[in-house]
Amino acid sequence: MAPMTRSRAPERIPTELMAEYYSQRASAGLIFSEGTQVSPQGIGYVFTPGIHTEIQIAAWQKVTSKVHEKGGLIFCQLWHVGRVSHPAFHNGELPVAPSAIAFQGQAFTLQGPKDTVTPRALRIEEIKTIVDDFKKAAQSAKTAGFDGVEIHGANGYLPAQFLEDGSNQRNDAYGGTVEKRARFILELTDAAIAVWGPERVSVRLSPRNPYNGMSDSEPEKTYLYLIKKLQERKLGILHFMEPAELPNNKEAMLPEVRKLYSGLLIINSGYNKQSAEAVIQAGLADAVSFGSLFIANPDLPERFAKDASLASPDKATLYGGGVKGYSDYPKLGG
Repeated sequence: MAPMTRSRAPERIPTELMAEYYSQRASAGLIFSEGTQVSPQGIGYVFTPGIHTEIQIAAWQKVTSKVHEKGGLIFCQLWHVGRVSHPAFHNGELPVAPSAIAFQGQAFTLQGPKDTVTPRALRIEEIKTIVDDFKKAAQSAKTAGFDGVEIHGANGYLPAQFLEDGSNQRNDAYGGTVEKRARFILELTDAAIAVWGPERVSVRLSPRNPYNGMSDSEPEKTYLYLIKKLQERKLGILHFMEPAELPNNKEAMLPEVRKLYSGLLIINSGYNKQSAEAVIQAGLADAVSFGSLFIANPDLPERFAKDASLASPDKATLYGGGVKGYSDYPKLGG
């Protein structure tokens, strides 16, 4: 089950309802949690959980326990949104980024949607603090009973902002060459590995994804360099986002990724049962993660096994709210 923000943590603390939701989907085998802030600075959306306080850690313990009771595994996805935030979340202070480069978008705040602003560039010493925040969060995830952690390096959040040259125009140790732009996400990975060992760490990547204003002049060079370095670290899981229709396209990066990376390669982005089976049979991935299909189908593996019909999610209840459109979708025969 792929990570999906559902905005059901009003106080940024996991709830009993979240524990029920995740445990209902334990048959996924491995669940990646929703993006979970490593610090208050990493916040960029309403009602998303963190893992940087004792109360949050204790609340996550209830979630992981319920998933384990149902025979599932769950990784905590560690998250810092960087410039995809708004001063409304930071007492009027600007959000942070590798460079002071704005993008056209909106932040969803308690006061409603607000246009994004130009962030401020992080100082070197602040970058070190964020790396330490990720390490602390990785340790907190272990205390909370998670089975591993995932670095959220996709979808235009802070690690991707450092990696891609459209958002990183630094001229110091964290910008310029691909080696320097990849440094931040590799330091985050090393911090997680120091806590968990490489086999229990995942990194999620989404090349050529324009979401949140992202762009890179040489995405293949950038991402394949990073993946080579992750392979050198014997990274346990690479969670790679490339649309299902791309494997037959000349722009597809997945075949090259498979050649470079020998660990557990999980592919994600718009797959169904048929396309998932095809990409695995082709030897291009070891597993496929599903996001939106799990929303209305908590027993998705059973439905796949029986070729049963799939329910469609209620789009009006995807984000925020309570039980409706979250934990009230029935299982087969339910």
